[in-house]
Amino acid sequence: MITVHHLETSRSQRVLWLLEELGVPYEIKHYKRDPRTRLAPPELKKVHPLGKSPVITDGDLVVAESGAIIEYLVDRYGAQAHGDAAHLLAQPGTPEHMQVRFWMHFAEGSLMNWLVMKLVFMTIPTQPMPFFVRPIARQLCAQVQQKLIDPNLAGSTAFMEAHLGQHTWFAGDQLTIADFQMSFAVSALMSRADDAKRCPKLAAYAKRIESRPAYQRALAKGGPVIMAS
Repeated sequence: MITVHHLETSRSQRVLWLLEELGVPYEIKHYKRDPRTRLAPPELKKVHPLGKSPVITDGDLVVAESGAIIEYLVDRYGAQAHGDAAHLLAQPGTPEHMQVRFWMHFAEGSLMNWLVMKLVFMTIPTQPMPFFVRPIARQLCAQVQQKLIDPNLAGSTAFMEAHLGQHTWFAGDQLTIADFQMSFAVSALMSRADDAKRCPKLAAYAKRIESRPAYQRALAKGGPVIMAS
């Protein structure tokens, strides 16, 4: 039996969605974030030395990292899937396969780096500090966002909006593993980047994901994808 060690409001939500699409039985072990630091609890280190989520166990096997988990689950269980879930791996050598590879790496290698920085620099001014330091921290964080983070997010957003203007899903006309990997990043982008909220193609893509019954089942079991800001 697969166990998803699920940290609230985390990337492991996309693993739940994938398992629901594949129709593979699994169980969830829930973990709460530290209410002050928002970090994962130390109990996760008992599952994997990094102590982070997502991580799954499948019998004696422990698999960490979103991309590795997604690829493992589809390699191991994809052949028994039906409908859209039966074609989550594009054929090697096709344009769709190259798109899958690109977006699988883009999600964490490019986009999430800036989204995490955005969250950090939005949060710093709200943390406890001497009153005379707060205006300095607020100004510094605003400048970093304005001059560094926001331009990079705007570039990625425009790139994704243009791509989705020509494709239903990130790799083409069919749902693939790239969409599971990108789903959390898109949710975070829509939550934190003002430019993304004005992008109709991105908004339509997010709605396509959210309207899928498997995604709704995963949401009901795992809770909200993005923590309230």
